[in-house]
Amino acid sequence: MLIFDCALTQHYISASKNFMDKDLDMSVVGRSFMITGANSSIGKAVAMAIAKKGGTVHLVCRNKERAEATREEIVRESGNTEIYVHLLDLSETRRVWEFAEAFKKEYTSLNVLINNAGCMVNQRELTSDGLEKNFATNTLGVYVLTKCLIPLLEKCKDPRVITVSSGGMLVQKLNPTDLQTERTAFDGTMVYAQNKRQQVVMTEVWAKAHPKIHFSVMHPGWADTPAVATAMPQFHQMMRDRLRTAAQGADTVIWLAVSKTAVETASGLFFQGVYDTVCSHQTTPNDSSLLNYYVENFF
Repeated sequence: MLIFDCALTQHYISASKNFMDKDLDMSVVGRSFMITGANSSIGKAVAMAIAKKGGTVHLVCRNKERAEATREEIVRESGNTEIYVHLLDLSETRRVWEFAEAFKKEYTSLNVLINNAGCMVNQRELTSDGLEKNFATNTLGVYVLTKCLIPLLEKCKDPRVITVSSGGMLVQKLNPTDLQTERTAFDGTMVYAQNKRQQVVMTEVWAKAHPKIHFSVMHPGWADTPAVATAMPQFHQMMRDRLRTAAQGADTVIWLAVSKTAVETASGLFFQGVYDTVCSHQTTPNDSSLLNYYVENFF
């Protein structure tokens, strides 16, 4: 995986020279963006970039103090006051549903949803709902938020959903019958990779079911984020000089969220860089249907 990501770093450097001016030099005034996990690292970099382009930005975060500090920083640097803070823990499924329903009542538009928040918990931990925390956050929370907001997205011009996944999903075959890792030994890194595989499959399912919306899922590379430092401390210590910056990890997300070129690609693709899609998996239609069925029943 390290070789894979070093190659992607070189790809990013060469590709960024081409897409930055051509595809990202635009205003998004009048368009509304929701970004989960927006108060640090990749999410914060995406929020800042979109705010500087004039977009309305909804920061969805767990920590009020950090979220408010992020908002103040974005407003100060961008001059854009259309920045709103929403507090939400994606592992709390009922709260995710309540938040989405309340959002639809309060706001009349949402052009782009960016599912960026995630977690990697290395010891098995259950939420207050009795769900394994990685699955609850990375898969079920993303599913509930996206499904609930689809009706609002479909009413808006050029709607998009981008989910920040991971190239780690390439080491996992979809296992739709053990979503909470109850039948196999618990390995937080592999559970996370399985969640990321699930995100890719869900994106493909959504793309087929909702053709009005452009769905994409992407790999930001190994970026120097608090999550990587906390969940993988030895890896972070060893590789921190080679890790990507938050801005490098964010650029493909920004391209998918704002550029006209991005929506010329097919909906439902997995991106490992700008313009660069990969054959993401060999999941059978039956397994995809099973995943959708089981996740829907959890909700």
